[in-house]
Amino acid sequence: MALPHSPLVQSIPAGAPGEADPGGWPCWENPEAAGWSTASLQAALDLASGLDSAALLVVVKGRVLLSAGRVAARFNTHSIRKSLLSALIGIHVEAGRIDLDATLGELGIDDKQGLTEKEKLATIYDLLCARSGVYHPSGYESPWMLSIKPARHSAGPGTTWCYNNWDFNALGSIFRQLTGADIFSDFVARIGTPCGLQDFRPEQDGSYVELPESHHPAYPFRMTARDLARVGQLFLDGGRAGGKQVVPRNWVRSSVLPLSDAGPRGAYGYMWWVAREGAMFPGVVMPPRAYAAFGTRGHKLLVLPTLDAVVVHRVDTDQAGTAVSNLQFGRILSRLLDAAPRENGIPTA
Repeated sequence: MALPHSPLVQSIPAGAPGEADPGGWPCWENPEAAGWSTASLQAALDLASGLDSAALLVVVKGRVLLSAGRVAARFNTHSIRKSLLSALIGIHVEAGRIDLDATLGELGIDDKQGLTEKEKLATIYDLLCARSGVYHPSGYESPWMLSIKPARHSAGPGTTWCYNNWDFNALGSIFRQLTGADIFSDFVARIGTPCGLQDFRPEQDGSYVELPESHHPAYPFRMTARDLARVGQLFLDGGRAGGKQVVPRNWVRSSVLPLSDAGPRGAYGYMWWVAREGAMFPGVVMPPRAYAAFGTRGHKLLVLPTLDAVVVHRVDTDQAGTAVSNLQFGRILSRLLDAAPRENGIPTA
């Protein structure tokens, strides 16, 4: 079945009629018009079709290059939620409602087992960088997150990076406390509407998940691939959309600095993953200045500035057992990068 507005005729399994439609995005007539290779893009689709991929969307220079699978389906974004909150925090920092120097103690932030005075020295900035040193029980964590969580009180505030859901969930509580706003409604008002998101509904697609061991709930978003691509395009365009500065430009740039070494996953900024000397996924050398938001079991939002491109990959994680590993996604991404114009200087392994 041919995909709407796509020169590629292979649909990823589980796609429904019309769900590959990228919506209001303009589209390239064919990949070669954008300087990309149809054959290599098809190889990426062939590979994704044999995995649990549910949607794959590639936008180049603000126009859709590839739209396959269920790009109009609302899936849980999982940890991509953290990058969305980071963008919102930047808007409120600029407006003076959030002070990154404020400590947990000054804000009155505590938790069910009680935080120590040392833990309460952690600042909003520490949490934003995943360097709080607060390893209080949290929740809504993947098996990998649980496996890397250090022992309680093993690090001081600001001293050690750890991808830690306590930090991210507490930031949600802090955001609501300092702004008086609901995360999901504020996201639509300040980012969704200016960016032209067409599918996200805050009342239905955002929720707070209460956790038995922590006062600080998770805040999952359900979003479509085509809406996530607009968030990626917003960051690719320096925080601008519709002729307006939506997210402060300096915040966008600061968010994706390699502030902490994340080993084989690259580096980490303000709740965004950042390529470090080409490292991010197994078996792939990333283009310079690439960065991404990840969700467990295969959700990816990649921004590739040197290619002027955004890549979104989704998995139907509402279905038990579905997943695309980082190694598997790396293989898909390798084929996508093979399709890109070589003059952009993509390093090869």
